[in-house]
Amino acid sequence: MKLIRSSLLILGLAISPLALAKVPVTATFSILGDLVQQVGGDQVSVSTLVGPNGDAHVYQPTPQDIRTLAHSKLLVSNGLGFEGWLERLDTASGFKGVKVVASQGIQPHQMQEEEAEHQDEAAHDHADADHDHEAGHHHHGGLDPHAWNDPANVLVYVDNIARGLSQVDPEHASLYADNAARYKAQLQKLDADYRARFAKLSADRRRAITSHDAFGYLAQAYHLTLIGAQGISTDAEPSAAEIAGLIRQIRSEKIPALFVENISNPNLIQQIERETDARVGGELYSDALSPAGGEAATYLALLEHNLNTLLAALEK
Repeated sequence: MKLIRSSLLILGLAISPLALAKVPVTATFSILGDLVQQVGGDQVSVSTLVGPNGDAHVYQPTPQDIRTLAHSKLLVSNGLGFEGWLERLDTASGFKGVKVVASQGIQPHQMQEEEAEHQDEAAHDHADADHDHEAGHHHHGGLDPHAWNDPANVLVYVDNIARGLSQVDPEHASLYADNAARYKAQLQKLDADYRARFAKLSADRRRAITSHDAFGYLAQAYHLTLIGAQGISTDAEPSAAEIAGLIRQIRSEKIPALFVENISNPNLIQQIERETDARVGGELYSDALSPAGGEAATYLALLEHNLNTLLAALEK
């Protein structure tokens, strides 16, 4: 009997690493990495290409990224033109696994129409400014890729991630579904609480300036007007005419608040603050989480931080 028990114990130790093997997943940037971790739990090993405080707009993949993706079973990307470098990385890695585009199924914003409403006429008359502005649009195929800034869209992201994990690991499909449902309930409660608070803002306290145009989805969700000083992409520098037009708009419309971002140089926002009555209301997390232990180390923490920061400045 002791021999049988010993044999079973040895056999159990031999197979346990296989039984406990985690599904290797690559997520393109830190926000997606957190969502995958929330759905996958202990069953996944998540590698994130663009890490905390990283700027996916200007990211350049590394040889290590090629190796990471080559050994993954699942690739989770945002889509909507956000990761302009991903196709090259995919080809170089020879990735053979399952691909999930997290934004699939949402209704994306068309950037040409939305940003045109926010541009001063002087900027439109400036030929070079128009060229730069359009170049920024073409970078994303005319779509605003920052869909995660509306929590309602993240419900779709989570469902897409759960389906992808279940496809590569059907044995744990029920676990992924349960984790997704639990996470979505948390997200819906947070969203409902803040919608109620934003509903109390007066019309003249619903406008602000952000470093780049990353918050269109959030603005629509909470009925705000958030104007990006830098346009849709952080690699598109605004012209002098665009900056001057924005300053005139802030003065004429008495826009009360400015916000810097964790992935953007604060110099432009600080320049605008010096030349207007608007004041910097804090730092927002747009395209990336904070490092572990920071104030926005998960997507839920990021969302809560951003909404609290906006309210603290706009409720004054």
